[in-house]
Amino acid sequence: MKIIAREIPPRTVWALEQAGVHPLLARLFAARGVRAKDELDDGLVRLLSPDTLRGTQAAAVLLADAMAQDKRLCIVADYDCDGATACAVGVRGLRLLGAKNVRYLVPDRVVDGYGLTPPIAERVGDSGADMLITVDNGIASVEGVAAAKARGLQVLVTDHHLPGPELPAADVLVNPNQPGCEFESKSIAGVGVMFYVLLALRSELRKRGVFDTATQPKLDTLLPLVALGTVADVVKLDANNRRLVAQGLRRIRAGAMPAGVAALFKAAGRNAAVATTFDFGFALGPRINAAGRLADMTLGIECLLTDDAGRAEELARMLDGINRERRDIEGGMRDQALLLAESLFSADGEGIEAPPAAISVFDAGFHEGVVGIVASRIKDRFHRPTFVFAASGAPGKEQELKGSGRSIPGFHLRDALDLVAKRHPGVLLRFGGHAMAAGCTVAREHFETFEKGLAQVAGEWLAEAALTRQIETDGPIEREYMRIDLVDTLHREVWGQGFAPPTFSEEVEVVSQRLVGEKHLSLKLRHQGQPIDAMWFSHTEPLPPKVKLAFRLDADEWQGVRRLRFLVEGAEF
Repeated sequence: MKIIAREIPPRTVWALEQAGVHPLLARLFAARGVRAKDELDDGLVRLLSPDTLRGTQAAAVLLADAMAQDKRLCIVADYDCDGATACAVGVRGLRLLGAKNVRYLVPDRVVDGYGLTPPIAERVGDSGADMLITVDNGIASVEGVAAAKARGLQVLVTDHHLPGPELPAADVLVNPNQPGCEFESKSIAGVGVMFYVLLALRSELRKRGVFDTATQPKLDTLLPLVALGTVADVVKLDANNRRLVAQGLRRIRAGAMPAGVAALFKAAGRNAAVATTFDFGFALGPRINAAGRLADMTLGIECLLTDDAGRAEELARMLDGINRERRDIEGGMRDQALLLAESLFSADGEGIEAPPAAISVFDAGFHEGVVGIVASRIKDRFHRPTFVFAASGAPGKEQELKGSGRSIPGFHLRDALDLVAKRHPGVLLRFGGHAMAAGCTVAREHFETFEKGLAQVAGEWLAEAALTRQIETDGPIEREYMRIDLVDTLHREVWGQGFAPPTFSEEVEVVSQRLVGEKHLSLKLRHQGQPIDAMWFSHTEPLPPKVKLAFRLDADEWQGVRRLRFLVEGAEF
C-alpha cells in the first residue's frame, strides 16, 4: 500500500479563504477541484436545468397527456436502493402532481433478473396498465420495450446506465448518457433522473394551467429520497449531485422527511438531526438493499412510500432483520471467496506470490443476492478488479452463473466485459453496468473462459503501478484543527464517490495496541507529541512502533463525553 498526498493549489486555497471559507475546508475543497466559492452554493436555483436533459420535455408532455386522460401508469423499478428510491420518488411525485392511477412493479432478483424483460412487460400489460415507466433501468431493455409496445403500452424509459449498441424503441428515453444528451451531470443517479422528469412535468402542467407557481406542489419534499438513492448508488458526487444530496440532508436534519426514512434512521441507531452521507451509504442504504438481495424489494419501497409512522417502523424493523441475515450470509461467503481468491495466486520469477490482474471466483454455495458486496470486499483486499459468481436460482436456469463485479481506478469494467464478449463470442449471455460496477451472466461451462478472458484484458490495460493500492490523503493535519467542533463541521459537508471524505496522513508513534472483538485493532498513538486513540476496523495485524498512517477524524462518545479519535484507513510500512 502506498499513501500519497493530493495536490493542493495554494492560490485556490487563498482565494477560497478570502471568500470566507474556513481555512481547513478551503484546503480540502481546493484539493478536490473546487476553484471558487460559488461552486459550493448548494441552493436549488443552482441545479442544472431539466431543459438540458434530453427527453425530459417529451416525457413531460407524454405524462401530462396520460394524466389528462386518467391513464393507468405502472413504474417498473430496479431492486437496489437507487431503484427503490427512484420508484418512491416516481410514485409520490406523480401523485403529488395529480396522477390518479399510479402503481409499481419491482422484478425479483432471482426469478426475473435485472431490468425490463419481456415477461415483466407482459405482467405490466396483464395488470391493465396503459403506460410503463422504467426507473433506474431500461436503456438496455431492447426486447422488453419491444414486448411492451407489442402489448399496446406507451413506454417511458428513465435510466442513467450506459446504453448498449442499440437503443430501445420507447416512446421517450430520458438518460444523460444517451447519444446527443448535453446534460452536464453524466453521473446523476436513477433517482435523480426521475426527479428531473417530475420537474419538467410540473413545468408542463403549469403551462397547461393546471396550477401556477403559487399553487404548484412542492417537489422538494422528495429530496431526502433523492439524496439517499444518490449516495447509496455510489455515483460520482459532481457539483449537481452534491447539491441534490445537500438539499436532502438539510431537510432530514430539520426533521422534514418521509416516515420511512425517519424509521430507517431509528432502526439503524442513527440520529437524523445530524445526518451525514455516511448514514446513507452505510446505514440506510444497506437496509433497503438487503430487501432486494434476500427478500422482496417491495418491502423497501413500501417503507419509503408509507406516511403511517407505525407502519414505517414495522417495515424498517423488518428491513433491519433482513440486513442482519445478509451480514451473516456475507460473512461466510467472504471467507470462502477469500480462500478461492488466494488459490489463484501464482508464483512469479522470485517465488513471491502475486494475484492475477483480475479475480473471478465461483462457489456452488454462494448466494446471488450478496455477490456484489463480496466482490467489493475481495477487490478491497487484493486491489484487483473482481467478479464473484453464484448459480442462478431461477427455474430452468440452474446452469447459468450470475456475477457481480467491482473495479479499481483505471479499469472500466463494462468496457472490459464488452471486449471479453467480442473476444469470446457466446461466453457472456448478458452484461451491463458502469466503470466501477457491473454485472454479467455466463454459462457454468464457460466460467474458466470468462475468468481467463477478464484477467487477460486486465493484464493488458493495467500497469503494475495501477495494481498497487494507493490511498490519496490530504497530508498532515495541523494541531489547531484537532477539535471536536471541526469534526462536526467536516461531517456536515457532502462527501462521497468522486469527492472523497477528508483523510489525513502522518507518521505516528504506536504506544499500545490490542484486538477488539477479534477483528478490530484498537490503538493508542502519539501524534505530534500528543496522545490520541485510534481504531482500525476489520484489521488484525499489529503495527510497528512507528508507522505512517492514513486516517479520518472522528468523535467517539463514552458516558456522555465526546473525544477525538482517528479512524485508520491504511498504513505504509
